[in-house]
Formats: sequence, C-alpha cells, structure tokens
Amino acid sequence: MNLERPTFKDILEARKIIGQYLPQTSLYTYPQIDQLLDAKVYVKHENHMPTGAFKVRGGINLMSHLTPEQKKRGVVTASTGNHAQSIAFACALYGVPATIIMPEGANPVKVKAVRSFGGDIVFHGKIFDESRAYAEQLASERGARFIHPANEPYLIAGVATYALEIVEEVPDLDVIIVPLGGGSGASGCCLVKKAVCPSAQVIAVQAEKAPAAYLSWKMRRIMTDRMETAAEGLATQVGYELTQEILWDDLSDFILVSEEEMAQAILTYLELVRNLAEEAGAAPLAAALKIKERLKGKKVALILSGGNISLERLKAVLSLKTS
Repeated sequence: MNLERPTFKDILEARKIIGQYLPQTSLYTYPQIDQLLDAKVYVKHENHMPTGAFKVRGGINLMSHLTPEQKKRGVVTASTGNHAQSIAFACALYGVPATIIMPEGANPVKVKAVRSFGGDIVFHGKIFDESRAYAEQLASERGARFIHPANEPYLIAGVATYALEIVEEVPDLDVIIVPLGGGSGASGCCLVKKAVCPSAQVIAVQAEKAPAAYLSWKMRRIMTDRMETAAEGLATQVGYELTQEILWDDLSDFILVSEEEMAQAILTYLELVRNLAEEAGAAPLAAALKIKERLKGKKVALILSGGNISLERLKAVLSLKTS
C-alpha cells in the first residue's frame, strides 16, 4: 500500500474540524453493566450521533479535505448503511453531490436515512464487496472521487476522535473493545492508544459468520472469507490493507462472536441501559461477556458504535426473549 497512515496530529486536526458540526458523545457508566462484567465499564455512545453511528466523524473530516474540483464533481462510495449515512450527511454539509451504492436488500432504516440526507442511492450486488467494486467503476466513469470505506486516512483520523475523547476522560483506561468491519474504528483506536495510552489494550470484535478481517489480522496477510452475518456493520468479505497494517502493529487481540451472542447483547443494552444497539454496536458487549474473566477489576470502554437496527431485525431479536 502507498497510502500513508494518519498521524496523531491528523487526529487532533480532525477533532477541530468535526467539533464545528458535532458534539462530543457521552461516555457513561452503568452499575448493572459493572456488576455484570465485574469491572468498571464505560459505554461510548456513538449511537447518539445524528446519523446514529460513529462513521459520520470520518465523513465530515474527509469531505473537509476535498478540493473544490472534487467537491464539484461529487463523490461515489459503497456501504451497507452507516458509512453511507456518514458520507451523505457530510456531503449535505459541504454541498457535494453523493452517489451511494448499496447492496440489494439493504437495511431500510439506513436507506431511508441516506435519502433524507440527500444521497442518491443505487442498489447493486448481493453483498457489500460487490457494491464496492461497482462504486469504483462508476466513480471512474464519472470522474468522481471514489471513497473507499476503509483505505482512507481521513476517515480513520476522523473516527479516531471518539477514542481520543475516551482516553481524555479516562486516562488510566485498561481496555477498549471496538467492533470491526472495515477497520477504521479499530485502527483509529490503535493510533490513539499508541500516542496517548500505550499501556492500554485495544481488542477488536467481528462476527463468526464474517471473519475475513479477523483472519487477515491473524495471518498477517489480506484474506477473504464467507459473509453470512446479520451484523451489517461487520459484514465484510475481505480485509483492507491500510487498516490491517495498523492493526498488525498495534491491535492487542481479536475476538469473534456469534449471532446469538450479539442478539443477547442487544437485549442487555435494552434492559440495563435503555439504549438501542444494532448488532455491530452490541458486539463489544458480547465480546466482553465472552472474555469476562480477563476483564475482572479493569477499566473497560465499550464502543456502542451504532443503533441503526431495522424493525424487522429488532423484532427477531426481541422474539428470542419471549421464546
């Protein structure tokens, strides 16, 4: 890869840019979660962002760095939903035309949100990586700026600002547990950890039914694998170069969780925190419960990365409670 990693200076610059448009999200503790994990647990509420997910930080940061010509020509990207909302929201702020390629059957909640922000949606492909390939092709044909969902330094620097907010509030943090699809959030956490609190651990979480990023991290080379998870934010079929290179150097551990474990974590957030999480947003709690003994007595941050779950999926999860 020829892409340069974002630096800590880039993250500080991103915070200044993002702060013009977005408030700092809450970092709350909940006694029942503490008791459940036998640890001091901090939940970072990225589900409280105006798009319902963390990625909007990266979208705003990237859009601010486009040239006037790039803004005029517009951007093309691909997404299962949260990245799409991020780009559409940021494009609306900066007056940039946005075309979003989404898989057929994409989450209707996220589709509706993208349209509300003014994004032009094209449905293509059964899975995300088919959508991404078409987005690259379409951007080339139009002369538009293609925005890769992970191999974008400005996206990584932007989303890394939530990790900076966490460690500034809890400088003696022991562990950050973060969901991983493309890897921008996890790699951003690694960059902040390395610069500010090198003794802390960053643990990534992916779905057992979409383990490509996990395998890429474990094997230290880009891998592809199946993509059968309901967790849209974790549903990638291949590892991505820039984020993986950062993870190879600084990620402490990587946990896989089942569909059932994520569903149970969604229910736990509803019952104990009264907050809605999508599968990816609940994955860190699912992983924390899985490695509970390792976390005992530690200060742990869980990234509740998003709450954009569809009504259909929410009904399915709630049915587990009554079955």
